Amino acid sequence: MKLSTDIIAEELRVFDAVFKDSVKSHTPLLDRIMRYVVRTKGKQLRPMFVILSAKLTGQVTDATYRAASLVELLHTASLVHDDVVDESAERRGFFSIYALWKTKISVLVGDYLLAKGMLLSLDNNDFTILQIMSRAVKQMSEGELLQMEKSRSLNIDEETYFTIIRGKTASLLASACSAGAFSATNNEEMSEKMRQFGEYVGIAFQIKDDLFDYGTDDVGKPTGNDIKEKKLTLPLIYTLSKADKATKRELIYIIKNQNRIKSKIAFIIDKVQSAGGITYAEQKMNEYRDKALSIIHEFPDTPVRQTLEDLVRYTTDRKK
Repeated sequence: MKLSTDIIAEELRVFDAVFKDSVKSHTPLLDRIMRYVVRTKGKQLRPMFVILSAKLTGQVTDATYRAASLVELLHTASLVHDDVVDESAERRGFFSIYALWKTKISVLVGDYLLAKGMLLSLDNNDFTILQIMSRAVKQMSEGELLQMEKSRSLNIDEETYFTIIRGKTASLLASACSAGAFSATNNEEMSEKMRQFGEYVGIAFQIKDDLFDYGTDDVGKPTGNDIKEKKLTLPLIYTLSKADKATKRELIYIIKNQNRIKSKIAFIIDKVQSAGGITYAEQKMNEYRDKALSIIHEFPDTPVRQTLEDLVRYTTDRKK
């Protein structure tokens, strides 16, 4: 589906200027890298959620633009650090910071982005917004570490999976919506309502990402990347929970020892599809999407609400 952001076109233009200004550095190397970061930034979904959450609940303020910039700074910092951890050479179709400038500089760049985000809030007395976003950074780290710990033993049940993705993915989107609402209302109850909305969207978003690994008519050719990285995601967790002992043992053996062999990856994908793992994950994804939509349907039907609803549907209907 094509996503229209006409309703916030002017706000996105202002955000863009605030974000560019917020990453500037007097150190030539760092400033060069920051210009590269600005040039290669992605779809800006999280800033959109900040701005739309503000417009849904009240009026966009200067604090809204700072909150949108803060969430983008934190998200970019997490991606820069992720690429170091994963030794990833590519990000959003461009060379990653890690590929171009290697480990030491990448780690420092990530740290710089985190520091710039904190200062943007502190220098403007946005203490509550900084608190909201700092909680997300803590939860992201906890989610990633829990996933690493559980991946070693391949011991992840459905409850643990949702704990992991609630932390590593949903927390940042939840905080973006929460911060957006607070920037417009200074109302903690409204901020919490939008935090819950964002968490539901974030969970649906991550399940969609996990489905790309297995491929359906909607998302194209299976990639099998999660299998190669020994990550247990919802379609596979469901399949393992329904498999007999022998099949389960075989699947876990392949994930542990044969996860780079194409024919073995294809075997796992086939088992997941035939066991109903894809269907089950899609059903769960749609449940969380609908929970999110039910929250914003408590607000009047306006073009802003419709755009936010379109953005929610985009996260689950997207092709990549």
